Amino acid sequence: MKLILDTANLSDIRYFNDYYPIDGVTTNPTILSREGGDIVAHLHEIRKIIGPKKELHIQVTETEYEKILEEAKAIVKAFGTKETVCVKIPANDVGLRATKTLASEGYRITVTAVLSAGQALLAANAGAAYVAPYVSRLENIGADGVGTVAEIQEIFDASGTDTKILAASFKTAREVLDVALTGAGAATVSADVMKRLLAHTTTDTSIAGFAADWEKAFGKKTLGSML
Repeated sequence: MKLILDTANLSDIRYFNDYYPIDGVTTNPTILSREGGDIVAHLHEIRKIIGPKKELHIQVTETEYEKILEEAKAIVKAFGTKETVCVKIPANDVGLRATKTLASEGYRITVTAVLSAGQALLAANAGAAYVAPYVSRLENIGADGVGTVAEIQEIFDASGTDTKILAASFKTAREVLDVALTGAGAATVSADVMKRLLAHTTTDTSIAGFAADWEKAFGKKTLGSML
């Protein structure tokens, strides 16, 4: 399953791009609004950090059909190529119309704010590259977030669609793992949840034990210095 970092914080993006096996970065208007300043320059810096080949998901801010098309094309032209920039479009009627048009022209669309399998089915039929179901938001309204992702994946498997799931809105590492078990193609994960996927206190104590045992036997010498 692809792991895509869900943030626009440049320090976090540099860190995770260096140390973690991320496949790209996702943003949305809320995430970008937290950064402020020259947001176009900010997005260019994100592209510079992650390089030319990783995915960058950027959401449109226009709400009318023709303007969405214009903005989507400008986003792709500014920040990469049709292969590396995924334009995020919300799951509503205007969004579906724009998705149909843009997908037919070779643009990769991530239909976002998906809260049901029905929305995902329509987005896939419109030609979306990804659908982004919101896991924790479903859980917060008493629905089964992971179960909805599993249902969407089952529908996609049965239909043979090329559309992939980009599961989003996670509060816990366990949710990410449960989504991975559904066979979903990708997940977009915040910095804190990404760290929780790696962190474990027993791992930390094991590493500390290795170091202490080595130092007791060989002092400050490293194995490399002995070779």
